[in-house]
Parts: sequence; C-alpha cells; structure tokens
Amino acid sequence: MTAPIRVLLVDDQELIRLGFRMVLEAEPDIVVIGEAADGNAAIAQSAALAPDLVLMDIRMPGLDGIAATRAIVGAHPETRVLVLTTFDLDEYAFGAIRAGASGFLLKDAQRHEMLSAVRAVHRGDAALAPRVTRMLLEHVGPQLGSAAPAAETVDDAGYRSLTDREQEVFLAMGRGLSNAEIAATLYVGESTVKTHVGRILAKLGARDRIHAVILAHRLGLVGR
Repeated sequence: MTAPIRVLLVDDQELIRLGFRMVLEAEPDIVVIGEAADGNAAIAQSAALAPDLVLMDIRMPGLDGIAATRAIVGAHPETRVLVLTTFDLDEYAFGAIRAGASGFLLKDAQRHEMLSAVRAVHRGDAALAPRVTRMLLEHVGPQLGSAAPAAETVDDAGYRSLTDREQEVFLAMGRGLSNAEIAATLYVGESTVKTHVGRILAKLGARDRIHAVILAHRLGLVGR
C-alpha cells in the first residue's frame, strides 16, 4: 500500500485550517500531520515533521507565505509547497513561484480542484489555477528570465540532450499546456506525454513542472 501524502497546513485563520483539514482527511491517500498559523511556525514545523507537501497561505502576520516558502524549499528541497490564497495579483503569483512553490491556487477553488492539485504537486507536476497560468505567461513571463538568484545559471546542455519529440513537449509545457492539451496537440496518448515529461524533468535537472516552465523562458523558447 502506498504511503499517504503527509500535509502541513499553514494559514493564520483557524477556521480555514479546519475546513482544509476536513476536506483533506476525508481522502484515504492524504493525512494532515500538523498546522501552523504563520510563516515562522511553518518553517519550524516543516523541519520537525518533514511533510511531503505544505499547503501555504500567502498573507499572514509576521513572516509571510512567500518568505516561508523560500526558506522551506531551500532547507528541504524534497518538500513541495502548494500556495493557496484569495489574491490573484501578478506579484503574488510570481512571488510564490519565484520562491519555489510548485503550485498556486485560489481559495475559491472547488474541492476537487484542491485535491487534484495536492496530488499533482506531490507527484512532481505543477498546479496553477487556469487564470493564474495565463496571467503568469502573459504578464510576468518576461521576468522569469531573471527569476533565479544570480548564482544560479542555466546550462542548455540538458535541453540539447532532449529528443525532437521531448523538445516539442518541453515547448508546450513552457506555454502552459496541460498533459491532456499536449496529448491532443501532438496526437499522442496522455500516458505517453507523462512519460516524456518525466524524462524531460530528469534531463533538465528540473525539480518539477514549474521549474521546467521557468527554464523554458530562460532559454528563450517561449514566444518564438
């Protein structure tokens, strides 16, 4: 039996945490292992509990969710962060992803959307609300080229190692297409796309799909 996804809830409102806990713990493959009401507590809890995934609010008193995400991902790269917020302004989406979040959803997302996002982020895919994806690519895409710290450089050797088909899939990923959309565009099965995505991430050394999208922008592939 596969181990359940271990989730840490981070939100400054107790009732929201309670609601999330009820939704998540109703699923057989998810377990909530802890809660935190601010960024500093989230960092401490992540170190103590080693969650698989942190469901992170952005606006909190003290240390906000973006700073907490940066600290958690930096110290525990195996832990994924799914940012959930009521705000969909550019700076929040961009800030969360730049900090290392693997997903960004709005708090008005449907129950099934949140559960799908938790599972997607846990397996290494990205989760973005559709309108956030479009906003990200249309408004902050140009900034992604300089999103990483100055010390981090992009070596395109990984890209050159991709097969022609993998390059096609990588470009589609960079444009924000889902696996289903890529499959329809390339006339292949969705399972085939998933296999390509896994190989692409491995060859690029990308942590997840969000990182791959950033690399596509840095390499100048999007917008050609």
